[in-house]
Amino acid sequence: MIGTLTLVYDHHVHELGDELTAVQHQHHAAILSTLHIHLDAHLCLEVLVLRGAVPVIKHISEALIGMRGVKHGS
Repeated sequence: MIGTLTLVYDHHVHELGDELTAVQHQHHAAILSTLHIHLDAHLCLEVLVLRGAVPVIKHISEALIGMRGVKHGS
């Protein structure tokens, strides 16, 4: 499977940026590219391009979307 994951999150939530990065590094083989945009003083948009088996992509997506401070994920 290949797809994108879009996240909007509050970068002021304690350690959220580090947690997002840690999960991405743990799954570096499945994440082909990321795009990071500062939307305003608090919110960031991150788009990940992922490739791999459906269960792996689903696991990564659920882990990232479920983090405290992530406002939207799809």
